[in-house]
Amino acid sequence: MDQTLTASSNIRVKVLVGVLCALGTICIWASWISVTRLGATMGLSVFDITFLRFGVAGVLLLPVILKRGFAFKQLGLIPFIILIVGAGASYALVAASAVNFAPASHAGVLIAGVMPLFVALISMFFLKETFNKQRKLGYCFILIGLITIVGLSSLLAKTSYFIGHILMLTASFMWSSYTSVLRHSKLDALHGAAIVSVCSFLLFTPIYFYLNGLTILQLPMDAVLIQAGFQGVVATILALYLFGKAIAILGASRGAAFGALVPVFAAFIAIPVLGEWPTLIDWVGIFMVTLGVYLASGAGFARAN
Repeated sequence: MDQTLTASSNIRVKVLVGVLCALGTICIWASWISVTRLGATMGLSVFDITFLRFGVAGVLLLPVILKRGFAFKQLGLIPFIILIVGAGASYALVAASAVNFAPASHAGVLIAGVMPLFVALISMFFLKETFNKQRKLGYCFILIGLITIVGLSSLLAKTSYFIGHILMLTASFMWSSYTSVLRHSKLDALHGAAIVSVCSFLLFTPIYFYLNGLTILQLPMDAVLIQAGFQGVVATILALYLFGKAIAILGASRGAAFGALVPVFAAFIAIPVLGEWPTLIDWVGIFMVTLGVYLASGAGFARAN
């Protein structure tokens, strides 16, 4: 009897750890949007933020590359390029630029929330993957939320976020391409992050110093330290570790379902950090995409194809 209670208690503790890891990952992903936009208000350009992100992560993850290599043979040329472009400096530049042209709550929907839709399209057209009714329903909700945010919200607000929305959707597609390649490459998340970070550091650093020189030394030190720590360590390394641990404990389906919280968390975090309050239409779009991501993740009630 005691052994049964102990085993049950251990399982509950393990599940709790998995849930906390998943929530930690979502908080980091959602916070990235506001922290990145905050960096711009403190005088940092998207080039500065990108350099700090991959400068720190590239150096810290270099030992992984020295030990395991760049996996050229395992990946192949085209997947390797997609991996670097999809999650590297080019992605960071596009995503960081996007939040300067549209509200952070929109970024939570159009970058993180729409990502499962892009992944599904890539899988359907290139990998011939099929989806059950629940996942198809989820993608429909994501599309409705996308139309609500991009169209109705901007129309009623009488403000054009067109450039920001295009950049956000571009960033979402880039990361979705990275996700698809990573999933089918058999690389673990840390190795994939190391390849992206080190390559981005090596490729982007010369460009950054050619364009900006040593102007980063003239920027506010508190802003530099905040972005270096968050972008390079928290968003690029810690989030990957927590997400991998959550998936290992909870399983892929249950762990991925937490991704549905990103748009909501991003909207809530933007309120105290940036003073941005989503409109009623924004909340409708956020709810639609959140529900869609949850269903598309494969979690919930449906099992039949």
